[in-house]
Amino acid sequence: MIKTVSARTILITGANGHLGRAIAGAFLKESPDNVVWLGIHRRREHADEQAAASGGRCRVVPLDVTQPESWRTAVEEILATPPRRLDVLVNNAGTHHDAFLAQMKLESWREVLAVNLDGVFHGCRAVLPAMIAQHAGRIINIASLSALLAPAGQTNYAAAKAGVVSLTQSLAKEVARIGITVNAICPGYLESEMLAEMDDAARQRALAQIPMRRFGKPEEVAAAVQFLACPGAAYITGAALKIDGGVF
Repeated sequence: MIKTVSARTILITGANGHLGRAIAGAFLKESPDNVVWLGIHRRREHADEQAAASGGRCRVVPLDVTQPESWRTAVEEILATPPRRLDVLVNNAGTHHDAFLAQMKLESWREVLAVNLDGVFHGCRAVLPAMIAQHAGRIINIASLSALLAPAGQTNYAAAKAGVVSLTQSLAKEVARIGITVNAICPGYLESEMLAEMDDAARQRALAQIPMRRFGKPEEVAAAVQFLACPGAAYITGAALKIDGGVF
């Protein structure tokens, strides 16, 4: 059982999608005093609905994860708003443009690396001063099973997510003595926007690779994020947790 925690401030990027909303929902249920910030760049309709239904405990902040200045502005707004602290960062923003490398456009390579890897770098760098000053913090980076089992047609996405895992492990060593933990989660196939883009044949091929013979739920990943952010996970850092139904 997850231990009861005191009120915290959480920032979640890519919060308009299924997984981002599920993570936000888990933290909102954790404590009535938690404040959850939803970092949004373009689409925000679902995040706005979640914020409106939260009674002021969930707020939307403009955030382009590829731009350091956007991170600076967002973090400044969070730290200027009571309780004027930042306890948890969930780097969840991501994108993909799949293609075989021989046909991959340079723009597709650059955009996927910019959002999935550079965005994590900018985010960690933006929140670390506040967490160092607090001598406490939790950073959870959403990587992917593709980081560990790279499929054909995802050289850009797999490289970016593998970079997230390595960044996580390196940063975890740098800040371990300060009271900050840094972990990565590597989800497999989830019932989310990316899965919805697959045709029936592709979905069946994916399903056949999963020993549990079902796709994961965003809430199942959100539960792991919540655990890694809780006091009971204080001795876990530098981990890359697979959540994939048993794919090896």
